[in-house]
Amino acid sequence: MGKEIERKFLVKGNDWRKLAHSTHYRQGYLSTVKQRTVRVRTIDDKGFLTVKGITIGASRLEFEYDIPVTEANEMLKICEHPIIEKSRYKIEHGGFTWEVDEFFGVNKGLITAEIELQSVDQKFDKPDWIGQEVTGDTKYFNSNLIKNPFTKW
Repeated sequence: MGKEIERKFLVKGNDWRKLAHSTHYRQGYLSTVKQRTVRVRTIDDKGFLTVKGITIGASRLEFEYDIPVTEANEMLKICEHPIIEKSRYKIEHGGFTWEVDEFFGVNKGLITAEIELQSVDQKFDKPDWIGQEVTGDTKYFNSNLIKNPFTKW
């Protein structure tokens, strides 16, 4: 059983852009019910299937499996729409890896950063480009961005 503990923040400014290169992500959801989400994702030429449990605070159960990219691309065709398109930048800071997501399409303009932790009370240093925390705000969940896209806020 896997457990994910992460915190999410908005990103301010553009200083973070010079710190890393991006990877292209496409992801869709086969299920977005509150109790569980089932996500299909491609990262460049790799495919993944992920099942996530309900979020409690900053943690939830998470199970992720490699799948053939051809199957992932086929599954994306039957996912709820729109498909999430984003570039992900991985940036090292203070002994942690920050994942910055820059969204496109109907979520263009939204840029978030996540940090994965070992415990909910683990201390970490925030880079200068980290803004407001949105960990508990469900409208920033990727699975909710397909139902209520950023450009419609």
